[in-house]
Amino acid sequence: MSEMLLEIKDLHARVAGGAEILKGLSLSLPVGEVHAIMGPNGSGKSTLSYVLAGREGYEVTSGSVLYRGEDLLAMSIDERARAGVFLAFQYPVEIPGVQNGYFLRAILNARRAHLGLPELNPVEFMKRAKEALQMVKLDASMLKRSVNEGFSGGEKKRNEVMQMALLEPTLSVLDETDSGLDIDALRVVGQGVEALKGPARSALIITHFPRLLEHVTPHKVHVLSAGRVVHTGEASLARELEERGYEWLIGGER
Repeated sequence: MSEMLLEIKDLHARVAGGAEILKGLSLSLPVGEVHAIMGPNGSGKSTLSYVLAGREGYEVTSGSVLYRGEDLLAMSIDERARAGVFLAFQYPVEIPGVQNGYFLRAILNARRAHLGLPELNPVEFMKRAKEALQMVKLDASMLKRSVNEGFSGGEKKRNEVMQMALLEPTLSVLDETDSGLDIDALRVVGQGVEALKGPARSALIITHFPRLLEHVTPHKVHVLSAGRVVHTGEASLARELEERGYEWLIGGER
């Protein structure tokens, strides 16, 4: 039996003071596996990613989330990040005035400190950063620009995957990383995510369409509707959903 990295049980959550969005969602993610989450608009996909990352403005009303056997919901945002939880945003935030290279080195060294590893000096960091840049086909000049400021959509998403390559998170949650990408950028991002697979790392890929999954092969595909998982299948389910839509699975649950 596979060791579970993430165990979500009967999770109920809402926007603070608003209507419930997650309505009894349960999902298990074994160590070393990549699972895709698909579903129609409003099914709770992005809300799930925000709850896992600890984003402010969302309230968990009941249920539990165990990460490596520990209560993820009891951790602060920075504790989750240091413990290896990484969220790739659908709309990456711009941080004017903060140089991308300094930002990446700071978060990498914070992660290393949590793991009991020594800090990387600027030379050591640059060596690793250049390797990550090459993987996502970005120029080294990106390190001198402010975080995501003036980046194209494709550059922002590639920058997120570069962060993943540097941090080597235990759990990566990709919230519609394929959104807004052209064919070439989609291939680079997908191949980057596929290259980061490993026996000690797991990922949840949230997507509307199976295009990204042509480059990243998931172990399982979960379909969300009305705030809960209504069906789980193999990787081939993504293509079937593109051909048939969601109605045959969810009926009137939307």
